Amino acid sequence: MNDRRLAIMRALDSRKKFTARELAERFDVSVRTIQRDLDDLQKKGVPLYTEVGASGGYRVLPNRILPPLQLAQHEAFGLFLMIEYLEKVPDFPFGSIRAYLAEQYFSSLPDDVKDMIIRMRQHITFLQHHSVQPESLTTTILSASVDKKEIEFAYASRSGTKKVQVYPIGIYYENGFWYMPAKKNERVLLYRTDRMQQLEVLNRSDSDNAIPTLKEWLNSEDSRETVEVVLQFTDFGARIAESDVLFKSVHNNEWRGEVPLEEFPFTARKLLSYGPEVKVISPPQLQEIVKGLLEKTLQNY
Repeated sequence: MNDRRLAIMRALDSRKKFTARELAERFDVSVRTIQRDLDDLQKKGVPLYTEVGASGGYRVLPNRILPPLQLAQHEAFGLFLMIEYLEKVPDFPFGSIRAYLAEQYFSSLPDDVKDMIIRMRQHITFLQHHSVQPESLTTTILSASVDKKEIEFAYASRSGTKKVQVYPIGIYYENGFWYMPAKKNERVLLYRTDRMQQLEVLNRSDSDNAIPTLKEWLNSEDSRETVEVVLQFTDFGARIAESDVLFKSVHNNEWRGEVPLEEFPFTARKLLSYGPEVKVISPPQLQEIVKGLLEKTLQNY
């Protein structure tokens, strides 16, 4: 594709409509040349739409093909390492594009660059947890969040599977799982997407604009009642905590933080994974929850 045709594609993408004469004047060529260029773009897959009449012209349909990447060699290496990483993230939104991008862009590269990428892939990997949910679930949730649409789904909780209707705020990926904070009435609840099934986007939308974005929610102050938790880690426990999102701010083997009361059961289960490498100094409520979980565990043996 020559430079003028790339420029025409970008021009069409930048506004709703151009006539052939406007494009000819813009690029200082004849109308006939522009029409040949537009025919060539259509043959290459650019979804152009022609409107006839006095107010007609050429425009690009919404599901258009965007301009190709033009990268330096080291940028191409970085792109393929990013694709390599994203392939290890399960249920990635719009994830079906990963294999397509890798194959289509890779096939257009010079042989020496291809060879270098192939050899690099033998010396690097990214280990991630894999779940089994289809990509379309996270893609649908993300789209519903942007459009502020209500969704309905079946959710597998400790008390059994139940139908849920909420307004999703967004999704985030942490420790091998996708999480979806969502607004139900006046509360924001957190759901794991791998426990969701039969997802459906409903017709109702947030007409009052009361649903925050994910970034607004993450940056907002937590108004729930909290209690200071004090933990004492062993040297080994402190090393494990360095890679734990919840307890990574350990100082001198001690962790202090404000934890919402309703998060105590989750925190207690998290602490059980440390075994003898951590001790709950306070509060007594958290100590009792941990003890109760340990007693239930021992009953299985």
